[in-house]
Amino acid sequence: MLDWAPNTNHTGFYVAQEMGYFDEANLDVEIIEPADVLVEQALEAELVEFGVGFQEFTTPAMASGTDVVSIAAIIQHNTSGFATVAEDHSVSRPADLASLTYGGFSLPDLENAILAQLLTCDGTTWDEDNYLDVGFTDPLELMRRERIDFAWIYYGWQGIRAEVGGTELDRIMLMDYTDCVPDYYTPILLTTRQMIDERPEVVRAFVHATARGYAYAIQNPEEAADILLEAVPELDEEIVRTSAVWLADQYQADAPRWGQQNGEIWQGFTDFLVENGILDEPFDTSDSFTNEFLPGTVEMTAETSD
Repeated sequence: MLDWAPNTNHTGFYVAQEMGYFDEANLDVEIIEPADVLVEQALEAELVEFGVGFQEFTTPAMASGTDVVSIAAIIQHNTSGFATVAEDHSVSRPADLASLTYGGFSLPDLENAILAQLLTCDGTTWDEDNYLDVGFTDPLELMRRERIDFAWIYYGWQGIRAEVGGTELDRIMLMDYTDCVPDYYTPILLTTRQMIDERPEVVRAFVHATARGYAYAIQNPEEAADILLEAVPELDEEIVRTSAVWLADQYQADAPRWGQQNGEIWQGFTDFLVENGILDEPFDTSDSFTNEFLPGTVEMTAETSD
């Protein structure tokens, strides 16, 4: 189960499907879009064996007892950030956001905590009265219509979509401010502890095949874009191709292999949630993730295109 409508974050799954990596691993894989149920709930209910989630959403679920485990970081660093339409609101530093109206996606505790921390680091404060809950309405459209001044976007898709469409954005990328707001993994690949305990060979096969898909997308972004466009033809070709090239450097980034997760990242962001009252009490994240099913760096090498 994907976390959202198909986009370039998911390219590795579609590559693994099209290139036969899942078949070679003796897996029959169906890629489905999310329905009304959250991915963590779908996993626990055994509706799916694997799903795409986000550390910022999954950690509270884990803390409340949901039996899911992260088995790979799909993108190595947080590629989200806060964006304005440049011609309306010029922004170059977090403090520039202080007086602007923010369009939130119905998680005010988390969103306000991150904004407050970000602006405090830049010597100013965030006023929660500037938070306007817009749910999952397209934030770019709301900014163009001047309903809100800025929004939290994933640059690799929403930001590129705006710029391909001729809208220049000013961005405050969270990856540039990890001294203020801890880095975290978003999105992540999830399964359940039950799957790991009862069917570890299936987990290993799925992760290995998926890793091959992402290795191919890293080395061959244009060809990977072709595969995604063939699988999901309703996607905009220019957005997909531009995003595929940008994300090719982000999937693995500075990690020794695609999917690698670091305990300090998991614990650091979880401690941030505790410090800001989003989690009620300290939470040990040592069992929240595992790298044991990732292939080695040699096995990761994908076939390059001719």
